[in-house]
Amino acid sequence: MATLPSVSYSITVRLELDAGGSAVGSLTNAVEQVGGMITALDVAAAGHERIRIDVTCAARDTEHAQAIVDALGSVDGVTVHKVSDRTFLMHLGGKIEMKSKVPLRNRDELSMAYTPGVARVSQAIAANKDDARRLTIKRNSVAVVTDGSAVLGLGNIGPEAAMPVMEGKAALFKRFADIDAWPIALDTQDVDEIVRTVQLLAPGFGGINLEDISAPRCFEVEARLRELLDIPVFHDDQHGTAIVVLAALRNALRVVNKKLSEVRIAMSGAGAAGTAILKLLMHAGARDIIVSDVHGAVHAGRENLDSNLQWIAENTNPTGYSGDLKGAVAGADVFIGVSAPNLLSGEDIAEMNEDSIIFALANPDPEVDPDVAHLHAAVVATGRSDYPNQINNVLVFPGFFRGLLDAQSHNVTSDMMVAAAKALADVVTDDELGPNYIIPSVFHSDLSNHVANAVREVAQRGVADQD
Repeated sequence: MATLPSVSYSITVRLELDAGGSAVGSLTNAVEQVGGMITALDVAAAGHERIRIDVTCAARDTEHAQAIVDALGSVDGVTVHKVSDRTFLMHLGGKIEMKSKVPLRNRDELSMAYTPGVARVSQAIAANKDDARRLTIKRNSVAVVTDGSAVLGLGNIGPEAAMPVMEGKAALFKRFADIDAWPIALDTQDVDEIVRTVQLLAPGFGGINLEDISAPRCFEVEARLRELLDIPVFHDDQHGTAIVVLAALRNALRVVNKKLSEVRIAMSGAGAAGTAILKLLMHAGARDIIVSDVHGAVHAGRENLDSNLQWIAENTNPTGYSGDLKGAVAGADVFIGVSAPNLLSGEDIAEMNEDSIIFALANPDPEVDPDVAHLHAAVVATGRSDYPNQINNVLVFPGFFRGLLDAQSHNVTSDMMVAAAKALADVVTDDELGPNYIIPSVFHSDLSNHVANAVREVAQRGVADQD
């Protein structure tokens, strides 16, 4: 798929040129000739003979950015002085910081915030550990934990390289739910070591957000931590994705006037996200689902299935279909892909039932070209920001954890996830709902509160049932 210039690859180029020349007028043309886009042009310094101009451009990728620089440098009378990658500039020194919530202006305030006054607070917590939620940052803190084994679309790049992503996650927690999140990158990919490390760190946090840990290890890590800890453990790559998919599907089905319990769903991908989507859809009422992986449909008669695939085989594909993905898609109402690019064609989508729904979520290149899918399907969603209906986890995880922390929840349940999906879907009003708007913008003013309230209600009901 061809991609358009994006701010993700934006650069600022400092140029020097003759003050009285015609080069300024040639800059825009030079950038457009190589497919770039100027988004800003600022005079940095001006003199009678020479001027310096900062030209900010959007590019498709790093190679395209260099082509833009070369094009600017080729304009007569222009000298290129400095090129700044704006994304790298944003990350210099990291994207988050720790700030004190209390002033320390004099000896009295210092004595209360630290020694000797703090000792009384510590003694109170020692007498009742539950007071840590009331008297420390634990009440509003989440650990964002990774081993760097499955980062974005980058794969196993290690803990150091994963840190910018974890910082970004922490920044989103703060921006959208006012939660203090801390990136923790572990220099191990051993399940036992990860579990034990998180267990040791847990007393200082109100929740654990597992991030970018590869399957199938992520299943065991999450399951064991949920058994060991008295705070909620949430693997966003699994459950965040599943919640947003369920929310978007609820609204897409409203658009085409179909019911979740009656549609046939073909899925591509049986990893962490695919399995979580599957289980949440089934919990919400889906009945007829066929899951395919690289070897074709998962069915009861297939050999060499691991424990995860065995569960899928036993609980899906009621007709025992054993063919490939294309055959599974034929006659389906819904396709959900969390797998690999370019698996399906327009002809495959045309074989689906009328008013079909396509969620092609592989990034950056989806399972089917969205433009092609639109020719045959009623509703199309992707994981990309340059198409309508972006399935993005940031729509849910800040509000989801806000609800968990406010309820002082000890766990995460499927009922909470379904409630979050319903709340997220309901943000889109009947007047707004349509084929190109089935999921709200992440910047919707009341989004996180909507999700948080729904999760908190279910979580508090669960606490009451335990009492």
